[in-house]
Amino acid sequence: MDYELGIIQTMGYSGYFLIVWDFIAFCRNVRPEPIPVGPGRGSAAGSIVAYLMHITNIEPLGFDLLFERFLNPERVSMPDIDTDFCYRRRDEVLDYVIRKYGPERVALIVTFGTLQARAAVRDVGRALGMPLPDVDRIAKAVPRELGITLDKALATSSDFRRMYEENPDVRKLIDIARTVEGLPRNTGTHAAGVVIAPQPLIDYVPLQLGEPDSTGSETVSAERMITTQYDKDRVEQLGLLKMDFLGLRTLTVLSDALRFIRQTTGDVVDLDKLPMEDELTCQMLAAGDTQGVFQLESAGMTRLVVELGPTSMRDLVPLVALYRPGPLGSGMAEDFISGRHGKRTAESLDPVLDPILDETYGVILYQEQVMRIATTLAGFTLGEADNMRRAMGKKKASLLDSMRGKFVEGAAREHGTPREKAEHIFDLLQHFAGYGFNKSHSVAYGLVAYQTAYLKAHYPAEFFAALLSSIVGDSDKLAWYLAVCRDRGLTVLPPDVNHSLHDFSVELTRDAQGRQVRAIRFGLFGIKNVGSGSIADIIRARGEGGPFTDISDLCRRVNPRTLNKRVLENLIKCGACDSFGARRSQLMAVYEQALELGQSYQRDNAAGQMSLFGEEEFSSVNSVALPALQEMPRALMLSYEKQLMGFYASGHPLDAFRKRLSGLRPIAQLLAAEEDRAAP
Repeated sequence: MDYELGIIQTMGYSGYFLIVWDFIAFCRNVRPEPIPVGPGRGSAAGSIVAYLMHITNIEPLGFDLLFERFLNPERVSMPDIDTDFCYRRRDEVLDYVIRKYGPERVALIVTFGTLQARAAVRDVGRALGMPLPDVDRIAKAVPRELGITLDKALATSSDFRRMYEENPDVRKLIDIARTVEGLPRNTGTHAAGVVIAPQPLIDYVPLQLGEPDSTGSETVSAERMITTQYDKDRVEQLGLLKMDFLGLRTLTVLSDALRFIRQTTGDVVDLDKLPMEDELTCQMLAAGDTQGVFQLESAGMTRLVVELGPTSMRDLVPLVALYRPGPLGSGMAEDFISGRHGKRTAESLDPVLDPILDETYGVILYQEQVMRIATTLAGFTLGEADNMRRAMGKKKASLLDSMRGKFVEGAAREHGTPREKAEHIFDLLQHFAGYGFNKSHSVAYGLVAYQTAYLKAHYPAEFFAALLSSIVGDSDKLAWYLAVCRDRGLTVLPPDVNHSLHDFSVELTRDAQGRQVRAIRFGLFGIKNVGSGSIADIIRARGEGGPFTDISDLCRRVNPRTLNKRVLENLIKCGACDSFGARRSQLMAVYEQALELGQSYQRDNAAGQMSLFGEEEFSSVNSVALPALQEMPRALMLSYEKQLMGFYASGHPLDAFRKRLSGLRPIAQLLAAEEDRAAP
C-alpha cells in the first residue's frame, strides 16, 4: 500500500483518485436506494489502494493482480479508472459531478463520424447533382467489407473498376470521393467519456451546447450538457482529466433482483459476501444453464463453460479471457480445458516459471503472466515488464530488439538460462502477448458473471423478473427469455391493470397443487403502444382508489389524455382487463362507449357538475352494459397476445394438439398391440 501511494503521489494522481472515490462514495450512499456501481473493470482492479478506497471490490493480492499493469512508474501516462453504473441511473452520477465541480468545468466528449467509402460516394454524387439512382448503383458496387476503402474497392471489385474506367462522370465522382474519404461527416457524443477541468473548460477547449432536455427530468441528461469539440485523444493530449462513466445493464438487473428478493422473501443478499464456491450455482453453469448470465450466455461460451465444469467463482475468470478469437483460434482454449481435466498439453517452458503458469495449465493467458515471466526469469522490474508487454502488443520492432537482448542477458544472469532457450521464451511471449488478456478485467467481470449466476440459481423468479424488465423494449429478446422462463417451470402471469406495474414484478401465488410459489407478473410496459404516461396514470388511480371494478370504472378514473382508444384496445386484446370478469369480445364491443362515458364524467367533475347521487350513481347507472357475445376465437386471441407482447399468455396454439398427443399410447405399446392382433 505504501509503495502504491508513493507512486500515486509522485505521479501527481492523488486528486484523480479522490475525485473517483468521491462520486463512487456518492453512489453507494444515496438514499433510499444506492446507485449500483460495478466491482471494477480494466486494470484499476490491480490496485490495493483502489480496493481500500472502495473504488473497486476486487482484492488484488488474492488474485495476483499487478499494480504496474495499471500505473507504470517508469512510463508516465494518465491513469484510467473506468466505472460501471446502473444504466438507468447514470445521469444521477453526471448530475452530482456537475453540482460538485460546476457546470462550467464538466463536459461530455465529442466523437466524429467519418465518411466511409459508400457514404463518400453518395455525398459527393449528391453535391455534383448526379441522378440518385445512378449514384446508388455506383455506391452499391463498393464491396460490403469491414474497413473497405475506395482504393481497395478499385483493386478488388471488377464491376466497380469497370464503372470507373468506362464512364468519365463516374471517374470524376470517385476521384473526388477519394479525396474526402475518411474526413469527419457528423458529430456524436462519446458513450461514456466525461471531462472534468480545474478551471472553466472554455479556457482549455472549444465547446458546444447540447440540445435542451424535453423529458422534464430533474437530473442532467447527456443532451443538456456541454460537449467538447475535441475528441478524447486530443482532450487527453491537453492533459485534461477524462473519465469513463459506463452504463451497465447487468448492474440494473442485479439491483432490481435484490429489491424483488427483499420484497418477496425478506432475504437481504449482500453480493460482496456471496460464497465463492456455491454448489447450486456451479452445478447450474456446468449443466449449460447460462441463459441470462452476464458474459456467459452465448452458444460458444456456453460450450466452453460446460467443457470447463466450473466449481467456483475463480473458474469463471479464465473464461472471460479465453472466449476471444485469438485464444479460440490458436488452440489456447483447448490446451487450457485439457489441463483443467488433468491432460496437460502445454509443455513447461522452464521450472522456474511453473508457479506463474500453473493456474492456467501452462498456457500464457494473461498479460500479467507475461510481465511476471519477464521479472522472474530475466530480472526486469514490473515497470520494465509492462513496457515490454506494450511493445509486444503493438509490435514495435526497434524497441523489441533492445528488449530481446536485455531479456536474454537477464535470463542468463539470473538463472543461467542458455541463449537459445531464452530467445525461444521471448518469442513465445511475443506471440502470446498479442492474445494475452488483462487479468484484472477478467476477475472483475468474472465476479459479475458469478453474481448473476448465483441469483439466477437461488432466486430464479426474482432474477428473471429483473432481466425481463431490462430488455422490455426488445420484443425479440423478450419473447426468447419468456420462453426460457416457461422452460424452467417459472409461472409468468399475464398483464393485469389491477396487478401489473410498469416493469415486470414478482407476486406470490399458488400453483395447480395449491402450493405457494413466486411468479413473474408481466409488466404493462411490455405491451406494445402502451406508454409510460398511460401506465403511470393507471397505477396512480389504482393506488388512490383501489382495484378497478370494470371497464367503465377504469375509464372514469384514469386520465383520458393517456388512456386513449389505442391504449385501451391493446390492454383488452392482450388480456390486461380479464380481471373484470368479462369476455374480451364483450369489452372490445363497448370500450369506445366506456371511453366516452369516462371522458364525460371527468369533464363534468372538472366543471363541478357532479351527479345528485355522486360517484356511486355513476358506477351503478352510467356503466356500459355488456352485450351477450361469445368469446373471440382462440386463434385470434392468441395472435393478439403474440402480436402485442411477444408471447402467448393464454396458452399456446399447439396446446390442443399436445393434449391429443398426450392421450395416445406410446408407439411401442401400439406396435405391440398390432403384433398381437396379427399373430396367428
